[in-house]
Amino acid sequence: MKHQILAPSVGESITEVGILKWHKQDGQAVKSGDLLLEIESDKATIELVAEFSGALTIIKKAGERIPVGDVIGSVDDAVAGKVIAGEAAPAAASSTSVAPSVAASGTLSPAVRKAVAERGLDPSQYEGTGKGGRLTKGDLLNEKKPGPAASASVAPVAPRALKPGERRVPMSALRAKIAERLVQAQHDAAILTTFNEVDMGPVMALRTKYKDSFKQKNGVALSFMSFFTVACVQALKVVPEVNARVEGKDVIHHDFIDIGVAVGTERGLVVPVVRGVEKLDFVDVEKKIAELAIKARDGKLSIAEMTGGTFTISNGGVYGSLLSTPILNAPQSGILGMHKIQDRPMAINGKVEIRPMMYLALSYDHRLIDGKGAVTFLVTLKDFLEHPEKLKLDLE
Repeated sequence: MKHQILAPSVGESITEVGILKWHKQDGQAVKSGDLLLEIESDKATIELVAEFSGALTIIKKAGERIPVGDVIGSVDDAVAGKVIAGEAAPAAASSTSVAPSVAASGTLSPAVRKAVAERGLDPSQYEGTGKGGRLTKGDLLNEKKPGPAASASVAPVAPRALKPGERRVPMSALRAKIAERLVQAQHDAAILTTFNEVDMGPVMALRTKYKDSFKQKNGVALSFMSFFTVACVQALKVVPEVNARVEGKDVIHHDFIDIGVAVGTERGLVVPVVRGVEKLDFVDVEKKIAELAIKARDGKLSIAEMTGGTFTISNGGVYGSLLSTPILNAPQSGILGMHKIQDRPMAINGKVEIRPMMYLALSYDHRLIDGKGAVTFLVTLKDFLEHPEKLKLDLE
């Protein structure tokens, strides 16, 4: 019996996924529990495992993007399949097995998929009138779109011919979603950026003094990001509107602080969230940031770990950036940009001293946060970083 492998549903708003990599070959013998492939959504990478033992048939190849619910392969428990060197052949499974767990609901019918492809339509822009809200072919033909916010469908534009030396590579689902969100953020918010600078000498001195004992005691390195995270908590308490967001004509306030920490990966920028930072001590913050960073670089972050967040910190300084204007992580109202620490001559008590300075950039939604609030946030942050003893870090 052939058991279909379907493109899984990985979130309510996600209608399409991409095949990142197959870990098995077409026709290969697989056994229940084997890792079959990695699926990439616009938020995370998900691993699919075999629910049955038998011969694998691959229908959709790596690099293809598939609507949720489409068949991407199958496992035939009546066929042994070919054995790859070093692997044992799986035992045949009973044909009475239940349906695989990768099956997804919300699935487009073949007729609807054909109409979508022929007309170049976006299914998410149409209201389903079928059973359970499913989209029907009639919904597409009658063009019943939900509300005035939906954009009118347009005929797909043929790509231009490439010149010698050019090549076309489709965006990954993650990169495409990043692009979409950044452009949308620019349209939806009144983004303004204000700057300050901080003398990183006191934090660097603490880090130098305690980094070895801290790692030996807690099993994680002592990073600059944790100092900034706990300092941001204090600044957000002073200026709570930076931790809020605009929703229509309302302001949504948060009585908690969930800070997203931007992490650069080979597949693009992801923003895992450290939740309830205001309740964590310094060691717990450091451990959580380290854990999320490792997951991000290994492509193991779950959707839940990247969902939400009330404020974001981005560290372009690790790449050498001296100054930048970060874009909001919608629907948040504030994002802090950290930058490269660079020795600069500074006037201190009437004398010139060389100090390790960092420029800070706060981009914010000017609809909610005025200039006074933005400046107060940065001045408060600067004060805590230049006087880290106020943070009560308990590094001894």
